[in-house]
This record gives sequence, structure tokens and C-alpha cells, in this order.
Amino acid sequence: MVDSTIEGEVYNILPVSNVLSDHPALQFTEVRAAIDVMKCVGFDIRMPPYVRWNENMDLLDWLGAFFGFQNDNVRNQREHLILLLANRHMQLQPPALLMDQHDAISILIRNLRKKILKNYTSWCAYLGRKSHVEIKVHKRDKENVRKELLYTSLYLLIWGEAANLRFLPECLCYIFHHMAFELNKILEDQLHPNTGQMAGPAYMGENAFFHKVVTPLYRVVKKEAECSCGGKAPHSSWRNYDDINEYFWSSRCFEELGWPLKEGSKFFQLADRAQNYQDWDIQRMKRILQKQEVGKVGFVEQRSFWNIFRSFDRLWIMYILFLQAAIIVGYQGSGNPWKELRHRDTQAQVLSVFITWAGLRFWQSLLDVGMQYSLVSKETALIGIRMILKNIVALVWTIIFAVFYSQMWAQRNHDLRWSREANRRLIIYLKVAVVFIIPELLALLLFVLPWVRNFMEKSNWRIFHILTWWFQTRLFVGRGLREGLFHNISYALFWVGLLLAKFSFSYYFQIKPMISPTKAMLKIEKIPYKWHVLFNHSNRISVGLMWAPVILVYFMDTQIWYSIFSSLVGSLVGIFSHIGEIRNIRQLRLRFQFFASAIQFHLIPEELLFTVKRGLNDKIRDAVRRLQLRYGFGTYKKVESTNVEAARFAIIWNEIVRTFREEDIISDLEVELLEVPPSSWNVRVIRWPCLLLCNELLLALNQATELEGSDKALWLKICKNEYRYCAVIETYDSVKYLLRKIVKEDSEEHSIILNLFNQIDESLLMGNFTEKYRMSELPEIYSKLISLVNALLTKQSDKGQQNVVDALQNLYDIVVRDFPKERQSLAQLRHDGLVTVRTGNKILFEDALELPDVEDHLFYRQLRRLQTILTTRNSMHHVPRNFEARRRIAFFSNSLFMNMPRALQVEQMMSFSVLTPYYDEDVMYSREQLRTPNEDGISILFYLQKIYPDEWSNFIERMRGQGLEDLDDLLTHKVVELRLWASYRGQTLARTVRGMMYYYKALKMFAFLDSASEMSIQNACQALASAASRPREGENHNWDFPPRKHPNTEICGIDILLESNEGAKALMKFTYVVTCQIYGAQKAKQDNHAMDILYLMKNYEALRIAYVDEVTIGRDVKEYYSVLVKYDRELQKEVEIYRVMLPGPVKLGEGKPENQNHALIFTRGDALQTIDMNQENYFEEALKMRNLLQEFTKFYGLRKPTILGVREHVFTGSVSSLAWFMSAQETSFVTIGQRVLANPLKIRMHYGHPDVFDRLWFLARGGMSKASKVINISEDIFAGFNCTLRGGNVTHHEYIQVGKGRDVGLNQISMFEAKVASGNGEQVLSRDVYRLGHRLDFFRMLSFYYSTVGFFFNTMVVVLTVYVFLWGRVYMALSGVEEAFLNVADVTNNVALGAVLNQQFIIQLGIFTALPMVIENSIEHGFLSAVWDSFTMQLQLASVFYTFSMGTRTHFFGRTILHGGAKYRATGRGFVVQHKRFAEIYRLYSRSHFVKAIELGILLIVYASYSKLSTNTFVYIILTLSSWFLVFSWTMAPFIFNPSGLDWLKTVYDFDDFMNWIWYKGGKADQCWEVWWYEEHDHLHSTGIWGKVLEILIDIRFLFLQYGIVYQLRIANNSKSILVYLLSWIYVVVALAIYLIITYAQDKYAAKRHIYYRIFQASVIGFILLVLIVLLAFTNLKFIDLITSMLALMPTGWGLISIAQVLRPLLQPTMVWEIVVAVARLYEMIFGIIVMIPVALLSWLPGFQTLQTRILFNEAFSRGLQISRILVGKKA
Repeated sequence: MVDSTIEGEVYNILPVSNVLSDHPALQFTEVRAAIDVMKCVGFDIRMPPYVRWNENMDLLDWLGAFFGFQNDNVRNQREHLILLLANRHMQLQPPALLMDQHDAISILIRNLRKKILKNYTSWCAYLGRKSHVEIKVHKRDKENVRKELLYTSLYLLIWGEAANLRFLPECLCYIFHHMAFELNKILEDQLHPNTGQMAGPAYMGENAFFHKVVTPLYRVVKKEAECSCGGKAPHSSWRNYDDINEYFWSSRCFEELGWPLKEGSKFFQLADRAQNYQDWDIQRMKRILQKQEVGKVGFVEQRSFWNIFRSFDRLWIMYILFLQAAIIVGYQGSGNPWKELRHRDTQAQVLSVFITWAGLRFWQSLLDVGMQYSLVSKETALIGIRMILKNIVALVWTIIFAVFYSQMWAQRNHDLRWSREANRRLIIYLKVAVVFIIPELLALLLFVLPWVRNFMEKSNWRIFHILTWWFQTRLFVGRGLREGLFHNISYALFWVGLLLAKFSFSYYFQIKPMISPTKAMLKIEKIPYKWHVLFNHSNRISVGLMWAPVILVYFMDTQIWYSIFSSLVGSLVGIFSHIGEIRNIRQLRLRFQFFASAIQFHLIPEELLFTVKRGLNDKIRDAVRRLQLRYGFGTYKKVESTNVEAARFAIIWNEIVRTFREEDIISDLEVELLEVPPSSWNVRVIRWPCLLLCNELLLALNQATELEGSDKALWLKICKNEYRYCAVIETYDSVKYLLRKIVKEDSEEHSIILNLFNQIDESLLMGNFTEKYRMSELPEIYSKLISLVNALLTKQSDKGQQNVVDALQNLYDIVVRDFPKERQSLAQLRHDGLVTVRTGNKILFEDALELPDVEDHLFYRQLRRLQTILTTRNSMHHVPRNFEARRRIAFFSNSLFMNMPRALQVEQMMSFSVLTPYYDEDVMYSREQLRTPNEDGISILFYLQKIYPDEWSNFIERMRGQGLEDLDDLLTHKVVELRLWASYRGQTLARTVRGMMYYYKALKMFAFLDSASEMSIQNACQALASAASRPREGENHNWDFPPRKHPNTEICGIDILLESNEGAKALMKFTYVVTCQIYGAQKAKQDNHAMDILYLMKNYEALRIAYVDEVTIGRDVKEYYSVLVKYDRELQKEVEIYRVMLPGPVKLGEGKPENQNHALIFTRGDALQTIDMNQENYFEEALKMRNLLQEFTKFYGLRKPTILGVREHVFTGSVSSLAWFMSAQETSFVTIGQRVLANPLKIRMHYGHPDVFDRLWFLARGGMSKASKVINISEDIFAGFNCTLRGGNVTHHEYIQVGKGRDVGLNQISMFEAKVASGNGEQVLSRDVYRLGHRLDFFRMLSFYYSTVGFFFNTMVVVLTVYVFLWGRVYMALSGVEEAFLNVADVTNNVALGAVLNQQFIIQLGIFTALPMVIENSIEHGFLSAVWDSFTMQLQLASVFYTFSMGTRTHFFGRTILHGGAKYRATGRGFVVQHKRFAEIYRLYSRSHFVKAIELGILLIVYASYSKLSTNTFVYIILTLSSWFLVFSWTMAPFIFNPSGLDWLKTVYDFDDFMNWIWYKGGKADQCWEVWWYEEHDHLHSTGIWGKVLEILIDIRFLFLQYGIVYQLRIANNSKSILVYLLSWIYVVVALAIYLIITYAQDKYAAKRHIYYRIFQASVIGFILLVLIVLLAFTNLKFIDLITSMLALMPTGWGLISIAQVLRPLLQPTMVWEIVVAVARLYEMIFGIIVMIPVALLSWLPGFQTLQTRILFNEAFSRGLQISRILVGKKA
């Protein structure tokens, strides 16, 4: 071991190796106590062999020496543990001062050990193993404390070195279990049974744990990851992280692995994978069956849509049974369903649902066998037995119900009535049904008694295992998930109400109206079909097609009802949470005095001698105080100028204002209008911001001049308004001080002023001011005061001095002569000392002035404030001018009136860290990036200047204050500031780091306020005000005197008051780690990203950078390290703190969670906030972090929170209309959506950042995300799944917010939604969703389904409904069924059809997405504002965007479930003002939108051509409007929302570029169509056999149109023979042959013998024309038949190409494949032309380009921006 006392060793937060240093953190007694307890090694335990021990070593050194941990791992965990102990020591309740020091340490160590090892003890109990944590519970002696500390340290050391094994929490438990056993033997000095020597660890020596334990296990994980073939292999063919971890959920791991690890066991055996992963899958299964390898454990992920049914079987059984019952009841007649149910026949028929129920159970058991059979092995034989028994029992139940049901009806039909015997059989059937539903009744009982169910599931008693074995597999997770009775009732009521509404609507408007048309269609005996009938009773097919869209919508429309109910409930919860009570600055003005008290109440801790546990009385008192603050009841600690609360408020508020100025969202003038100045100029009241006092003095003057009455009456009227009262007092006191200040103290004039104010004060005191003075003269005095102040603020000159004298004389004349009611003689005035006694002609005040010096900036700042109070006549409701500043102030002020825990002192607060994963995104924009224009001539800098004009002007104003003279110098002398300004407006790392470092700034400020005395705080206010008025070096003084000083943010912030003690205290509570995975490689290449990251480290003291260092040793050997670095301000360089060796590359699965995982060991504290690279924070929100962390101490239901959900604000909504749509959608999701999920539904998960985790809870349970390849591509949400399954609790809190950026261009948005949809497709397959679907109670399961995968599945069902509806209509039109049906029923007046079309259209328009947005907007901004925004969004074609997004989600969700292909899609996060070329648009949307839109368009045209309904234009429009809208949206949205998308020249260039891309050979996908074509269909190559079969079955639909249309051709001559269809294939073959012949001729002659090629082309064309002429002349062929044939044959060709793609492995080696590729190229060209035709037409027509630009950039237009200049790049 290295001596840890080496002088000058680099440290992270605490220099624990040098306790004699003067580091301020070491001055805390808690830190020293933690260091001391770590060194309690003592002499009574055995020292490690081969190590030279010294007195400076501690318990972690002891463990490291014995078990072979890495030195830097020991150092890292030493600091980690010391900080945990010290911080928990500070948080002890009651404080440690009131306790014995030893008892305090014992308590906190025990609590820490219990929390960290809770998962281990649960694991031991689950497996029935004795825990090796051997603690004497009731003893707190030194030995017991040491053992607790050793166990905790041992686990942390294992965790700190485990690398990717941290994703395997139970694997770590297994390792700890054995190492703790070895530790016990060492502590007990046991002897080895074989050698007789002292017992020791199985692995000893330098880095032994890393080489002998971590590395072998890591290799298993790595080999399995390689078997995934980059995610292309089926999930069933390789073990992911969860499979390997769940291997340790069984006791067989002890037998097979043992300790030391048996590397020859089958767990470690894994054959090299075959070249083809399909072969590898077969090979692997053979090895597993031969017991040579360990296969999948716990769950097998299979690609199938049946996973939706398997995971949520209770949901689907409910829907299917109600549908069956509703159809039965509805079929009986047209009466009320309750009346129908009175009939015994109906009752008996409804009982058939039990047969269906049992049949569904049987089907589910078959699915379980089909999907999970590979889990069965010798070790898991019980699983196989249960599967077989479940199949048998379900089949038996189905048969029993069928037999009893048939016997019942046989008896009834025999007796022709419900006889006694028939009724007896009915009762027997009911008794059987009661037995069948006993498990459901028990589940209902346990739902009412949730604590019983939790006890049974959590219990490890064998009797409970036996009782529950049949119903569910015993798992380590998913136990005890029931909530308390109150929450059960609340979310049960939500769902009962919703389901009642849904089922009522479904019966009356979907099912019942379909009964009559169905009966009518089934009665039709002879239908005159227009084609060859292949099946008898084909009118039943028509009935099925008619019912299909109704049934699909029936299954889907709960999503609409969920949206409605969640919006209504969410609005109620939001209202009761006091959201939106302060919406703007005007409303804040009304409550600002209470706002100041709210800051005092929530952000300033109570000043108690000792903090004791808060009781019921304290909670009631806090509730009363909140009511007083919120509604102004009584007076709660009204802030006065003389108390310390006012000074604290001023410091906090002014720091917020200064931060706004640093961010350039307010100007210098607005700073002075917003800040609260310190008490000065002898002002007796608190000096509210000028913003609040504007116009109040004038209103007071009006009251004084108009009101006739006593002083008391006038004063009472003025005092009704707090701000008016303060304005009057402040003005009077300021004028009194000002006049005494500017007049020499030893002059007669000074005495006159004193006497004058003494008289006024006396009259005010006596209450006869209105009797003694003329109120009518007040306006004139007011006018002269303004003249005086203005004169004082003009340039200093002789003339300026004279202006002051004149103003003073005028003011004096009015006050002395005109103001008193009784005019006094000169003698009286002289007697009262109001005139001078000197003789001569000397002018009054001429020589008595003594104006303050130019450098007295504080004086002139106060003078400007007085001028503002005197002169401002408007309401200033639009101050600050910047919308973002107003929004932030309104949200912050409103949040302080919401319910939040009170803050603790910084010392007592929970410590926390922030972790941000970063790869290679922009850190800061470089000068070149800012200046370089894109192809449209627009640079980032120019774009930002136009999008943020007010912030740009504020920035220039700030730069001028720092010496900038010429704007051209920005790119030279001020380039860093310019880069930062631009970077803070993009989605850059610099913006994220700045925001997160506000936590550090806030904590330092609060640390100062916590410890400062009242005098220190008062002095601090004065110091801050003085510093803010101080000029900067190099500031220009050539402006009007005295210049308004720009807020000196470099020296005027709170930092000038802070000492090292505050910084050390803040660092102990907060750490920020950015995990820059490739920072090492970037440094080696001297990449600009590395330089920018170093710049951030220099500027932010608490910032730490973690990265993976890849070191090459020898030729092919590489070593990997997790490295933590910081910038050392003393050494003035970057220094390395820790370097922990890794067993290999960290990226084995999904990169982002593994990037987070490697840096997790460097985080500190009890909590961890995960922040993404596209987020930012605000200083005023950072002030509330202490309050938020207190939520971890409160119970929410049965449990304390383990994840605190935090609200997000999307800051990219103002860029374009698209950005606004996305921002509005995201805002509703993260506010009202999350609010309802948390309360009352209790099913909120972790949907992404910026949630705050209970770090220690997750530390032992697998971390903050999952990382298996592909299946965990949406890594964040799996943290929520894992949390819920392991008994955690997720809450949501809206009094604090974090900024978040979203994608702003359609391509970016689509790629993001593709990623999310693909991720949800993978979630459908996952074990987490399956387990939650089965382990949650019924109502929480419903909430879980409709808030996760159900949303995407139902979106897909909406699109599927369109397809089914149109294909069904086309079938009925082409077959003749529709015409026959119209003769017997009026299909156009069908209520069910209308309901289906309306619900489908509602979802297409995005109304069910918009409803939460409108309601949330109403709460936060007002109803009228919400309605106007919604109306504006519709005008900007928001419905087109939402319909287009629906297509994106549908395509990628369905394709992922069926074939896979989910992958991370980088969106760029940049500014999107660049025109996207058509080729790029086609590549991105061809399969997801364009091809589908063309298919639907063809169906609509065919239906219009052959349907009898189409003759009624109105009926046709009603039936197909939503479908045409979908076609339009999917085709045109990429061009409508593409900058310059309808520009004619760009359209021409785009078409040329597209054709070049089609014909170009070689290169990448963006250069060559063929390369893209192969990549686009790559998922078909990797899909399984069932995926291929289903894809072929789906593609066969294209062949149907040919079958239906050929019989409609005139040439068919009304023949219905099958030969007509068969002969039509001749046309297909001929068309293909002609194309191949022309292609062959082109390849052979086009290049060298061009004339031959043209002659050949002419011959072929001539032959075709000749054939057509013959057919037109001698057959019934008509010209329209040629066009119709195209509609028939084009889909056929596309269908054949699609099928050929599936069969590619078989066809590619043959000549057929070249034909397929050639024809596919032709089709792609045709599709491109079809899509381009409407685009070209709109581009050619005048006005559409302007309209499109207006639609896309309407938000910017409304802010008066020059978007047209941005688009054309004209910078003049």
C-alpha cells in the first residue's frame, strides 16, 4: 500500500490524507470525527500480511490490503464514506451535541450500514441463506461499530471496483456474501481447516479482487454482449445484464460458482459464436440442453405482438368479455340492456363469457409455453411442470364450461322453456363459475387489505410460497407492490368512473348500432358478386370487415377516455396544489410583500437553538402560516426595513436579479427597477423595487389634493396600499436626506432646511398637516422636485450647477411662501429660521451647494431610484421586457406559495450530486461555428441575434460596460464572452454546466446567511450595493454624467462576502460530475472539445470530469481506466484525482447508461440528480433544492420516495412553430401527465431527467438505468420500472423546475420519436413490463399500460383502423356486397360508423393530445390564453404535425415489435433553419409515411371509382375525410415544415439531386439509393421466421387489388371466371419483360451505340402501341381500362418486391435478385415523383412559399423578428 500521508497528494473534496492541513472542511468536528472513526483499526485485530502498517492507515487500507482492492478505489471510497458519515452526523436528530459522541457515531454508522446493505439482507432472506453481516444488535461498543463500518466499507469497495458488474446488484450481493464471510473469519482469528494457518481471503495480493473476481465475471458479460451481434441477434439467443443478474436469484449459484469462483463451471463457459447468428442460436441451444452453458434466466424476450396480451392479459380479458356480453345483449333487441338482462335466455347466453374466459386462459398458457419454454431445465423443472399443469387446467376448465353450457341449453331447448331441470343445470353452471372466479374474489379481498397481500408476498415463509406458487413465479423483485388503502381507493375510483363512461359509450354508440346492419347483411341470401367467389358465405366476411374497425376502436378508445379523465383530475390536483396562482408580473405586484415573507418562510431555516423532530403542532403552525402568506390572512412576519429578514430577502432577491443580468435576460435599467436596495438615506420603510412603486406617488398626490378631511383619514387611505405607503415615506425621507446631503452642513441654508423639515415633521406628528398646509400646492412641489433631481443628474458644469441652484430656489419659494395656508411675514420666517439673516444680494443656495463627487456611484444610483419613483407614470407590467425573465419570476414567486417542505440549514441538509453524461456534443460554439454561414447564408450568430434581439442588446450593453468600443472587437477581444453568450442559447454542455453550478452558488450564499450575524447581514447588504455601483476597469466615462453603471457581475455577486468556509461547506453538500467518456482521447488529439471542457473546469470550482482512459500496452493489449480530474487553482492546471482500472471497454450494451455507470463511483451524497446534455438550471430554482431534498424524509403512502420527479420547462419553444408544438406537447406530459401519474394513480416512473434519485438506495440495486443492448434502448424508464419492482416510490413535485431543450426541426423530432417508439416496442418484449403487468393490482396495471406501451399500441391501432376501414370498404365496393347491402339498409346513417370515424379523426387531429395541453395552459396562464394558443396552433397546422407524428410512432413501434431494428438516433440538437433536400426527406420518411400514404391514396381512388356511395359526394367526403387528411399530412408535412420547402428553385434542385441519388452507384446511403435500400430493409434480414411469415402475409394484401379490379375492366366483359384473374398476370409478366428488355438494351447499346438503343426503344414503343390499337379496336378494352390497370398492377408489383425482400437470403444468389433491384429502383423513382408533384405545384403557384414561411415561423413573426432575412441570409 502507498503511504497516504504523502505531502501534496491531490484530493477531490477533502484532503483526508493530510489531516494537519488548514483546509476549511477539516475544521468541522463531524469531518474529524468521521476520519477518526475510520482509523479505529486497533491492535486487537490481525494486521494484513506483507504490508508495512503505519498509524496513518485506516480501515479501508486494512480491507484493501487483505482483499486486494486497487489503491485509488480505496482512496475514492475513503473520501466517499467520510463524507457520508460527516454529512449524516450533521443531520442527526436530535443533534449530536445533545447525545453521547460515541452513541451518535454508532447510530449513524448503523443506519448507513442498514441502508446500503438492505438489498443484501433481503437477498439472503429470499434465498434462505444466513446473512454474514454478524452484528450484535443491542451493543454499541467499539468492536461492534468497527464491524459495522467494515461491512459498509467492504461493500463500497466491491461496488467501487465492479465496473459493469454494478448493473448486477445480486451478483455484487453474492460476492459480498463470501467476502463478508472471509472478513468474519479474519476478525475471529480462525484457522484454515486444511493448512492450519490463519484464515484469509480466497484472493489476496495486489489488485487481486480486480483480476480474480471482477475480470472473469466481466468477460462473461462481454462475451454475451458480443453474442448479440450489435443487437441484431434475437434476445432469446444471448444473456443480457438481467439474465446474468437473475442467475444469482437462485441457490444454484452457490453450488455451481462456489468461492473461490469455479472458472470451469458452465456459468463461465461460452463457445465462440458462429459467423451467422441464426446458426449461433441453434448451436447455443444445443449446448444449453447438453448442460454445457447457462441459458436465459427468469424470462425470455420473444418478438411478438402477443406480448401485449401476455403482459396485460387481465385488461384484454375484461375487454373481450364485455364485448361478448354487449353483443349478446344488444342482439336480443333494441331495448335497455338492463331490461334485456331480465330475460332468462339473455342471462344464460351472457354466461357463455366464462367459456371465453377459460379459453383465453388456455391461450395465455399456450403463449407462456411457446415463449418461455427455453427457461425449462433440470434446475428449473418446476417451471415446466407449472406450464404444463396450467395448460391442462385451463383446457379442463374450458371443456367443463362448454359441457355444462351445452347441457344447460340442451335441456332448455328440449323443454322449450326454462324448466326446473334447466334451471338446475343453470345453477350448477353458476356454481362452477363461482369456483372458477375464487382467485379473482381473493384478489379483490386482498385489494381491500393491501397490507395482507404485501406481507404474504414479502414473507419468506414456505407456506406462502406453496400457496402462491400456482399463481405466479417466485421472484426476488415484484413483491409487496400494493399501496395503502387510501391510494387504492383513489385510483380505483378514477378507473371505475373511466370504465363506466367507456363501456356505456361503447355499448350505445359502437356496439348497439351495429346490430341492425349485421342482421340485415346476414339475411341477404343471394348477393350478385362482381367477381369469382372463392368462399361460400362470403357475406360473413363482409360482416367481419364491417365490424373490424368498430372492434379496433372499441379496444383503443380507452386511451381517449384516459386523456379526458387524466386532464380533468390533473387540473383539479393542480388547482389544489396552487399552480398558476401568480401568472404574470401584474399578479406578483399584488402579492410581492407576501412573496418576501414566503422567501423568509420557505428558504430561510427557522432559528432554533436545537433542531428537534417536528411534531403535529409544528405542522399545524406551518399550515396556518402558509394560509396567511397565500391569502393575506393576518400578518405573518411582515418584512420591515429595520429587521434582518429584510436584509436576507434583499440579498436573495438581488442575487436573483444579478443572475438575470449575467444571463443577459434583463438590461441595466431593469436591474435598477427590480433590485431591492439596502436601507440607506435614513429611509424608514423597506425599499421595495421601483417596479412596485411606479405611479404610486402620483396616486397618493391625487388622493391628497382631492380628499377633504383630516390627516388621519388621508393617511388611512394611503396606507391601504402597502406600496403607496412605502413610496410616500421613501420619497419624503429621501428628499430630506438629499437636501441635507447637497447643502453644506455649516451653511445657513442647511439650517433652513432642518427647520423646514422640523416644522413639517411636527405637523405630521400633531395630526394637523392638512390644516396647516395647502394640499393643492403638492403637485407644484412635486414638479419642482423633479426639476431638482433632473438637474442633479445632468452633466457637471457651471450651467449644471446653476440649474441645481435655480431648482432649489424654486422649490424653496413654493414650500416657504405658497405651501402654508397662513402666509407668514418676513419677521416670522426669520424667527422660525426659514430665511437667511445675512444681508446683501447674494442668491440663496448659490455658495451653499456641495454636490457629491463623481465617484460616489452609490449616491447617484439612489438618486436615479428617486427619479424613477418621482417620474414613472406607467404600470411597468412589461418589466422586465424579456418574456423568459417574466416567466421565471412568475414561476418562482408562485412556487413559494405552494406546499413544499421548509429548508434546513446547509449543514443539516442532505448532500447530493449531479451527474451529466456527455460524449462528443458541442461544449461551446467555436468562433468558426458562429461565423460560418450554412448553404442558405445564415450563421449561428446571425440567427441568434435575430431570434433573441433583446438578449443580444443586453449582451452588447454588458460588453460596453467591460470596455467594448466597437462591435467588430467582439470576435477578437471579447470572443470568449461571445462564444459563451451563443452557447448559453444552444443545447451545449456549457449551458448545462452553468445551470448546475447554480446549486453551488446558492449553497454558498445560504451557508453565509446561516452563519452570519444580524450585523454581518446588514453590512453585507451595504457592501453588495456598494460593489454593484463600483465601476469596472476600463469602463467608458464619456457618457452623460453620472453614467448608469452596468451591474458589475464579476465583483458584485454574493461571492465577495464569502470565505473559504462557505465554499468548503457547499462542496461537502454538492458535487457535479460530468462523465465525458472520450475526454482522454480528445485531450490526446488536442481537440477543441477538450480545451472547452478545461475552460469550464477552470471557471467552476465544484466541477469534476470523469472519463474512460484507454491506454495501449504493447501491440494489441489495452488497459482501461475510470479517471476523475479537476482543475487545481493553486497549481493552475488540470490534475488527476483517481484512476480506477477497468476490466475492459465500458460500452458493452447501450452506451449512455454505461457512461453514467463508470462515473457513478465518483459521485457523493445521499441523493443524485441525473441531468442530460440538453438541460439547464436556473439560480432561483437552485435555491429550492434544499426543500426538495427534504421530500426524501416524508412518507408518501406506505413508503418514502426513492425518486423525486421534477418538473421541466422546455426552453426551445420559441424557435419555430414545430418547436412550439413539441414544447407544448412535452410541457403537458411533464406537468399534468406526470402529476396524475404520481397522484392519484401512483404509477409515475422515471421518464428521463431531471429526477432526483435516492442515491444509496439505487447504489445497491443496479444503478440509475439499465444497459442491455437494444432491449434497454430507452434506458431511463427502466430505472422507474426497476424502482417500482423493487418496492421503491416515485413522486412528482412541481414547485421546482429545470430547463430542457427539445428538437426543433421535423427531421430531428421524427428521429427522436422514432427512438422513443422503438424503445417502447422493445419495452413490450421486456421482463420488466411483463412483471409489472402481472404484479401490480388491476387498476395500477391499467394506469401503467395506458401511460407507457399502451399509448403507442393504441396509436398504432388508430392507423390500423384506417387501413382496415379502407380495405374493408374497397372489398365491399369491388365485390358488389356494398351495392347489395344498400338495397336493404342505409349504411350512411349508421351511428357506430360515425362514432368510429369521429374517434379516429379526433386522434388524428391530435385533440386527445391537445386536451391536456389546453387544460394545463388554462391553469397556468388562463383560459382565454389557452384557447387562443390552441386556436393559433390549429391555424399553424398543428393537426398536420400530430397526424404525421402518429405515423412515425406507428411505423417504428410496430416494426420494432415485429422485426427489431431499434437503435439510438442522434438528432443533433442544433438550430434548424436549414433547408433539407428532398433526397434526405425521402430516405427518412419513405417507408414510414410516403409509401403508406400512396397506398391509402390508391385505396381512396379505387373506392371513389367503384363505390355506389361515391355518387353521393357528401357521403363520400364524410366517410373518407379523415383518411384523405391522413394522406395529405403524411405526404406534405415534411415540406410544410421544411424551411423554404415550397421554394420553386429549391424544389427543382431537390428533384435533380433526388434523381442523381437514385442512379448513383456506390458510396454511402446518403449518396446511393441501392445502399440505402439494403440498409432500410436490414431488419427483415435479422428478423425471426415468424416475423418473416407475418410480413409476407401482410404484403399479400397488395395482390388483392389486382383480383378485385380486373373483374371491373370493360375487357373482362362481365365475366366472373377465375381465368380473368389468371390472365391478368400475363400483363404483369409482359410489363416486367418489356422493362427488362429495355434495361438490357440500355446496358448494351446506350453508351457506345446510342442510335441502336433509340431504334430499339422506338420499336418496343411501336409494338406496344400496335397491341393497344388492336385491343381497342377488336375487344371491349377502353382507354379508362389502361388507367384502371395501373391501379391494379402497381400495388401487385410493390407487393412482390416486398415479399422478395423478405426472401432475400434465398433470392440474392440468383438472377432474380437483379430484376428485383431494378424494378424496386423504378418504383422508388415513381414514388418520389408522386410525392414531388403536389410539392412542385404548390411551389410554382404564387403565395404558398410566403404562407408556408408564416406557418413555420409564426411564433417568431409575432415577436417582430426578421425571419425572411434569416431565410435568405441577407445581413444588411
